[in-house]
Amino acid sequence: MLDDYRYHHSLCVAKEAVRLVKKYGGDEQKAYIAGILHDILKNTPLSDQLHWIKKSGIIFDSIQLASPPIWHGFAASAFIKEELQIADEDILLAVRYHTTGRAGMTHLEKIIYMADMTSADRSYKDVDAMRKKVNKNLDEALLDSLKFSVSSLAKKGLPIPYDTIMAYNELCVAKREESN
Repeated sequence: MLDDYRYHHSLCVAKEAVRLVKKYGGDEQKAYIAGILHDILKNTPLSDQLHWIKKSGIIFDSIQLASPPIWHGFAASAFIKEELQIADEDILLAVRYHTTGRAGMTHLEKIIYMADMTSADRSYKDVDAMRKKVNKNLDEALLDSLKFSVSSLAKKGLPIPYDTIMAYNELCVAKREESN
């Protein structure tokens, strides 16, 4: 279902997810499965992604509908549950929110989000700095990653998903409370 680039990327994310779980704790098998499957529908037509989203009962708000690049995670979680018979909520949530994040992210959701941002195949401008941050502190790296996403979307004049804003705000408040 994936082109060569996306398949290679998924292998890299799975490998990075396992590395992060070894560092920060968690289930290596779940991390690998979520990492390898996170983009399973990335190369499918948007109409197919929307089909899976609707079929699963997920109701998108207007911002999500206006943000097709995030659809594949939501669609993938539904596809994985129905077609692959994977019912593990940790895996399904990690796949579902790997592009947007959300308030109340589970440990595995954070791992997959950051593995996707810092996998070996990534080459965006500040990826090396992000890799250093994720090796020091998972939550601080996640906050910086969300800042990057919010800033990048705003600079392009694109809508910022509510889940991303809520994840960012939650981590900002936690950091402020921690420093007080």
